[in-house]
Amino acid sequence: MIFLQSISTLFSNDYYTFWVVAAGAGIICFAAGTVGTFSYLRKRALLGDVISHAVLPGVVISFMLTGVKDSLYFLTGATISGLISIAIVDYVQSKSKLKPDTILALTLSVFFGVGIVLLTKIQHSGNGAQSGLDSFLFGKAASMSLHDVTLFSIIAIINTICIVLFIRPFSLISFDEEYAKGIGFNVKFIKYFLAMLTVITVSIGIQSVGIVLMAALLITPASGARFLTNAIPKMIFYAGFFACISGIIGVFISSTGTSMPTGPWIVVVLSSFTLLAIFFGKEKGIFARMQTRKSNQIKINNENILKIVYKTSKEGTISVPIQDIFKESSDKSIRLTLKRLEKNNIISRVKGMIVLHENGKIAAREVIRKHRLWEIYLSKYFQLEADHLHDDAEGIEHIITPEIEKHLITLLDRPEKDPHQSEIPY
Repeated sequence: MIFLQSISTLFSNDYYTFWVVAAGAGIICFAAGTVGTFSYLRKRALLGDVISHAVLPGVVISFMLTGVKDSLYFLTGATISGLISIAIVDYVQSKSKLKPDTILALTLSVFFGVGIVLLTKIQHSGNGAQSGLDSFLFGKAASMSLHDVTLFSIIAIINTICIVLFIRPFSLISFDEEYAKGIGFNVKFIKYFLAMLTVITVSIGIQSVGIVLMAALLITPASGARFLTNAIPKMIFYAGFFACISGIIGVFISSTGTSMPTGPWIVVVLSSFTLLAIFFGKEKGIFARMQTRKSNQIKINNENILKIVYKTSKEGTISVPIQDIFKESSDKSIRLTLKRLEKNNIISRVKGMIVLHENGKIAAREVIRKHRLWEIYLSKYFQLEADHLHDDAEGIEHIITPEIEKHLITLLDRPEKDPHQSEIPY
C-alpha cells in the first residue's frame, strides 16, 4: 500500500524534480550501457575505470579557469582530460615493456591523485562557488537541472547515431584489429573515435553516479547482456535498455527515503539485473548451461547404451538378456537410461529381455557410423596408430552433426570398412 502511494505521489506536480532527475539518469545510463559494450568486448574493462578517474582533473581545472559550475564547461574539461589519459596509456604501451594492466593502474592513480590535489586546493581557497564540487567523487544526481538533461540527451542521441553508423568497424576492432586493418579500415582512427565516445559518456555520467561508480555503469550492463545473446546489435540494445531502466529505478528508490544515495542504488539495481541475466539467460545463463550439459549427458548415455544393445543383439536381429547389457556397460545410470529408451519407444523390455525397435537400429547405426568414419579420418589425416583411434572417436561421435557426417563420407569416398576392418553401417 505504501509502495502504491509512493508511486501515485510521483505523478503530482510537486515531483517535477524527480522526473527531471529520472530522465537524466536514464539517459546517462543508456549512453553508458551502449558504448560500454565495446569496452567489454575488447576486454578493456579497466579502461573505463581509468577514464572515470582521469576526468577529475579536467573537471577541477575547468572550474578553476571559469569560476562557475556549468555542465558544458565540465564536459569539455573532462573530455580533454580523459582523451589525454587514453593517449598516455597507448603511448606508454607502445614504447615500454610494461603490462597493460600496470599502465592502466598507474595512469588511473596519477590522474586521480592530481585531481584530488587540485580539488583540495580549491576547497582551501575560500571560493564559495566550489561548494558541491566534490560531489563528482560519488555523484549527486539530485543536482541535475533541465538544462543538464537537455545536454545529456543531445550527447546520448549523437552517441547512439555514431554507434549505429560505426557498429561494423567497432565490432571488428573488438575481436580482430588485424583483420579490420586488412580489409581497409583505419583502425587507429576507429579506436580513438570509440575512445572519444567513451570519454564523453563517462564525462556526462559522473554527475549521476560519480567517478567511483562510473566504471560499473560502463561494464555491468554489457556483462549481463552477454548472457542473453550472441548478436552484437541485440547485446547493445539489452545493455542500454537495462541500464536505462536501472537508472530510473535507482532514482525512484533513492527518492523514497532520506539519505538514500542515487548513484549506488543505480549500480545495485543494475547489478541485480545482471545477476538475473547470468543465472537465467536463455542462451548462456548458468541454468541454461546446466540444462544443456544435462541434455548432452542424456544423449551420450542413450547412444552408448544403444550401441551396446545393437552389437550384443547382432545388429538387432535377436533379443538379449538385460544382464548382458549390464556386463558390457559401466554406466551407473544404465537402469534409468533403459527406462528412458523404453519410454521413447526405442526398445522394449519383455521378461528380462531387450528388443531393439527399428528406429533404435537406425539410431545405433548412425552412432556407429560416425564413430568409424572418425577413426578413418584420424588414421588417414593424423596418421594415428589403430590402437589410439577408439578413445578419440568415442568422444567425438556424439557431437558430429549430420552436415559434418555428410562431409566426412564425401571426403573419405564413402568407405566400407574402418581401420579395424569392421564394416561401416549405412
